[in-house]
Amino acid sequence: MDTKNTIAAIALSSAVIVLYSLFFVPEKTTTNQNLVEKEKIDQNNDTPSLDQKETFIEISRKDALIESERIEFENTNVIGSISLKGATIDDLTFKNYNVELEGDEKITLLGPRNIKEGYLIESGFVTSDKNIDIPTSETIWSVRGNKKLTENSPIRLTWTNDQGITFEKEISLDDKYLFSIKQRVINKTNGKYDFYSYGQIIRNEIPDIIDFLILHEGLIATLDDELIEEDYDDIQEKKFTRIAQKGWLGISDKYWITSLIPPKNKEFKTTFDYKDKFRANFIATEPLELNPNSSIEENLQIIVAAKRVDVIDGYAKSLAIDKFDLVIDWGFLYFITKPLFFGIDYFFKLLGNYGLAIIAITICIRLVFFPLANFSFRSMAKMKALTPEMARLKELHKNDKIKLQQEMMALYKKEKVNPMSGCLPILVQIPVFFALYKVLFVTIEMRHMPFYGWIHDLSERDPTSIFNLFGLLPYDVPSFLMIGAWPVAMGVSMWVQQKLNPAPTDPMQAKIFMFFPLFLTVILAPFPSGLVIYWTVNNILTMAQQVFIMKRTTVKTVT
Repeated sequence: MDTKNTIAAIALSSAVIVLYSLFFVPEKTTTNQNLVEKEKIDQNNDTPSLDQKETFIEISRKDALIESERIEFENTNVIGSISLKGATIDDLTFKNYNVELEGDEKITLLGPRNIKEGYLIESGFVTSDKNIDIPTSETIWSVRGNKKLTENSPIRLTWTNDQGITFEKEISLDDKYLFSIKQRVINKTNGKYDFYSYGQIIRNEIPDIIDFLILHEGLIATLDDELIEEDYDDIQEKKFTRIAQKGWLGISDKYWITSLIPPKNKEFKTTFDYKDKFRANFIATEPLELNPNSSIEENLQIIVAAKRVDVIDGYAKSLAIDKFDLVIDWGFLYFITKPLFFGIDYFFKLLGNYGLAIIAITICIRLVFFPLANFSFRSMAKMKALTPEMARLKELHKNDKIKLQQEMMALYKKEKVNPMSGCLPILVQIPVFFALYKVLFVTIEMRHMPFYGWIHDLSERDPTSIFNLFGLLPYDVPSFLMIGAWPVAMGVSMWVQQKLNPAPTDPMQAKIFMFFPLFLTVILAPFPSGLVIYWTVNNILTMAQQVFIMKRTTVKTVT
């Protein structure tokens, strides 16, 4: 086998494994359309600002929740409350997700504005008329009717200013994560006014984030079919503004999304900025005219959700939200990653365990690439049979590299073998490998999902270590020495598989090959255990196929 080609393939696969995040980060582009929209935004000076001067003293969450009267809400998935001060949704906990695998504390996402982790949603109307009082974050709203928001019982909030204009909000909650807000302005005066609808998400500080380049955590939107992803530090440096005809916006965490869906079929301006806190908001670019003794109405949706694929895709379809499925960061390999998830999820429903589902999908992947692997292994078997002749030619022409290359190429042509064919399985596996990595890394369905034995969370690394005999010795090891049982099994399977391949004739190259399984074992040890299980099973299936093909090829050669 041409060892230069082999080493090149190994170097390529290693580089992709280690440096994947550097190659698959979407580039932020500036287009002519962006410049046109910027000019349009700059010209739109009539739209009122959403900036409000706020002063508050930071207090504990418990004190903040009792500072103002609240309307509680609850369904099978979320529980929380809406503050009547500002009519903000600022208290939400996911009932079905724990902070820790073995703990009882639930994930709390939203919090009041005057706590350190403040994270809230507000909506309403603003006007450019400075003589009209509008609701602010300090406004105390009144409740009419129901005192608790549930699936079948919406609530109505009202506030009337000194000019005789009433603002109303009717808030409803579905059985999952959707808040629908119908907001009205009722004019009982003889005046005529213009109002702009808006929605706003405020987050006081950057949360604990993975800060890994293959995952976006921060401000996000799709505006007129374009995905916008802005990191927190990007917004701290420069404000983002865009006018669009359709889309949505929000703030994305690894497993959670807080999003706003503006009114349909109306142009709106989206802004991401930072002024002591992060803001993601939209405001209509065209006002609604409020005539004397009449009313105006606007509808918007708020989704504060765990990023379950069926839930996110369901809302995208039922509410016709453009590209809403991209709140889950499927990444550059979307066309592989998402179908791969559906395949794993299908086997999970069939087998009841995501680890078994990963093994099942691994078998399917091997079957799909079976013909390609057969071709490769047949060629590798022929290459192994040619090893003595290749060694003879290298010894014969050791001082004439040009002649050696000519003789080698003639040998390949005579025996009808391709020295690059052995690289094909590696090259094919790389995109599937990273697609599976992405699935395990970003999908909440994999979070806290166990396999058998010591693997309690397939999305986390193997918790054992060879350096304390996988827990038999009574001491903990540093994290960099956490090389678990499954990574060791993967390394051993790679070593055995290596023995089935043609050995390099160069002693130095042979040593490099010998250490390659150890290198990948150390590199992949911190990866999700589900990924290591996939790689190990894939190696075993590959070896079985390779042994079968090599035996058949040997029998045919002898015959």
